[in-house]
Amino acid sequence: MKILLEPILVSIVAGLFILVIPKRFRKVIEFFSLITSIYLFIAGIRIFFAAPLNAGYFYVDGLSRFIVPAIGFFGMLVTLYSMRSMASYKDISSYYTYVLWTIGSSILAAISNNIILLLISWGFLGFTLYALINISGPKAAAISKKTFIIIGGSDSLMILGFGMMWLTTKSLNLSDMRIDIAAPMALWSFLLVAAGAFAKAGAMPFHTWIPETAQEAPISVTAFLPASLDKLLGIYLLARLALNVFILNSFTYAILMVVGSVTIIAAVMMALIQHDFKKLLGYHAVSQVGYMVLGIGTGNPIGIAGGLFHMLNHAIYKCCLFLSAGNVEHKTKTSELDNLGGLSKIMPITFLATLVASAAISGVPPFNGFFSKWMIYQGLIEKGKSGGVLWIICLAAAMFGSGLTLASFIKLIHAVFLGQRAAGKVQERRDEVSWQMWLPVSILAILCVIFGIFAFQVPLKFFIKPALGAGITFIGNWHALKAALLLLAGLAVGLVIYFLGNFKSVRESETYIGGEPVGKDMRLSGTEFYNTVKEYGFLGVIYKKAEAGFFDIYEQGKALVFGVGGFFQYLHNGVLPTYLVWTLLGMLGLFLFFMR
Repeated sequence: MKILLEPILVSIVAGLFILVIPKRFRKVIEFFSLITSIYLFIAGIRIFFAAPLNAGYFYVDGLSRFIVPAIGFFGMLVTLYSMRSMASYKDISSYYTYVLWTIGSSILAAISNNIILLLISWGFLGFTLYALINISGPKAAAISKKTFIIIGGSDSLMILGFGMMWLTTKSLNLSDMRIDIAAPMALWSFLLVAAGAFAKAGAMPFHTWIPETAQEAPISVTAFLPASLDKLLGIYLLARLALNVFILNSFTYAILMVVGSVTIIAAVMMALIQHDFKKLLGYHAVSQVGYMVLGIGTGNPIGIAGGLFHMLNHAIYKCCLFLSAGNVEHKTKTSELDNLGGLSKIMPITFLATLVASAAISGVPPFNGFFSKWMIYQGLIEKGKSGGVLWIICLAAAMFGSGLTLASFIKLIHAVFLGQRAAGKVQERRDEVSWQMWLPVSILAILCVIFGIFAFQVPLKFFIKPALGAGITFIGNWHALKAALLLLAGLAVGLVIYFLGNFKSVRESETYIGGEPVGKDMRLSGTEFYNTVKEYGFLGVIYKKAEAGFFDIYEQGKALVFGVGGFFQYLHNGVLPTYLVWTLLGMLGLFLFFMR
């Protein structure tokens, strides 16, 4: 029990201590926060190696054991990164306090067995998310309010769902619950709690806070919460419900598969047309949740394992991508793709990390994203053995979504790193960010390679299989190391040919059209690659509605509330005859009711 309570108590006490340190001792605050985050990561590793525990309020099994060290790991990297990225922010004490409290609350949520304790930690995470977004100042106030309402509203649904689960089982501990989805209220309780998991992870229709948060919040906050911790916790809760709490049927699994497929396609289509680096990543953070939900929705071991593995992989490469975006913004003071270009030689470490993470999220072998998507595809094929056509539609959506993901990252890499440099926007000399900012992205990029090439030997063996508690049977074979060696050999041959070609004198000419040189105002930044998609028939209509907030559950809810409020405001207008009419109508209604 002590090993579980230590990281939670340390995060609380350390956060309070930071608040009393005078703000002029900035370096002390940063160093103390980094040391605390390292300790929390080590505490997470200790929990990982601890024996399974069922102690009433707390429950530690294979699923929660690999979530906890991951929380500490991302917290440590983001804290290190923040030492430079948050240098311009004044209220650094509050920032690091909220970061440490977020780590502690996330660990508590992952090991909670009691639903009340889980709700407390889950709700507190909503508060810290709101506070961390607000660190950006007044410009982020509207986004933080929207996020808080969506997350808070989904938490209310969770409370209702957990209450129905308690009525069914008469227990407050998840480990004591085993509910058949056919039981009374069971389906509704599952869907209500799953809504809370969807909102935390960012699945549709509770996703709209993520792209806007990505655009306005500090980049370290986006990399820490929507990109990594929120995905880990949201999918963890969904997996806990599907694996341990509920006995799901084919209809419930079909709901998950449909939600996952729609999330994949709709979000990646929105990502395809974005002109802002961070907002593009925000939509991909939504799209990738679809793969996780889809994997769990297959209901078979390899599909669920693929969903869990993709959850971990996504946290790695998406955190890397957001931090890389932060590096670019830190150096260029912009995240607009139209104003970027030519950074590959100026920021080589950031470029390589972004390239690796982009390949990973696109499902390019031999990186980690390919392996987890391959497992999800196998889960869908296995699902197809039971008949039906839904698995075919979902498989096509998953593969098509992966292709669109690659397309959007080709656009991003070209626009930011390989395209023509924006005039007057970027300096010529090499100028990488400081080590506190390039080291975290380098570590994450290396993990994308290791978790792809050595997937069988490391993540599946130590994390995924113990979490699933069941054997995984692969339909086909994939020799990642051999494939990686062949790819490296091909790259080596290409480099040799390239360098041999450079020995010859080659005349280089500037880009020209009709014999005339192309001016800087005519350059193609890459953001125009897929603009025609927005103008294609019904897609153009959908894009216009999406950009107008038609599919935004928050905007529609706000319109409904203000509409109803406006209607009643119109009725209560302060005119006495109007009130007399309402009184007479009320009396008439009562008379008719009692005369029945």
